[in-house]
Amino acid sequence: MRILIVSDTHRHEENLEIVLKREKNLDMLIHLGDSEGSEDYIRTMAECPCYIVKGNNDYFSDLNRDIKMTIGKYKVLLTHGHHYYVSLGTETIISEGRAQDMDIVMFGHTHRPLLDIRKDITVLNPGSLSYPRQDGRIPTYIMMTIDDKEEVHYEIRYV
Repeated sequence: MRILIVSDTHRHEENLEIVLKREKNLDMLIHLGDSEGSEDYIRTMAECPCYIVKGNNDYFSDLNRDIKMTIGKYKVLLTHGHHYYVSLGTETIISEGRAQDMDIVMFGHTHRPLLDIRKDITVLNPGSLSYPRQDGRIPTYIMMTIDDKEEVHYEIRYV
């Protein structure tokens, strides 16, 4: 299973278009908020099931704040992260993930990629395709794959 994880496109889908051309045969696209009204366009471009959560800049959106789902054998929480104070650190979102018995927690909001694999939980942020804030400011996303043995693998990739 091949899953593309993105966030914080802010109505600038040029890099998402590049990534979708690069990453063929996707089984799922996850957008972790701040699509700013581009949800239908993103769903059309992706040509696979899409899960999109509401970000702090999705003012008039009826998207869900959080999505709880199962991907393979993994319980996953999707959120933008601002309600869990991720700009201050990951402690609150990790506690929430553990309280909800999640295996994986995905968030955006900070525009900085993060992959924190712990014994009991994985926390990740794909960064931003439009306005990256990490050193070098290169747009990032995460490719998540689940192999034939149902083991999960992640890779932070650059546009």
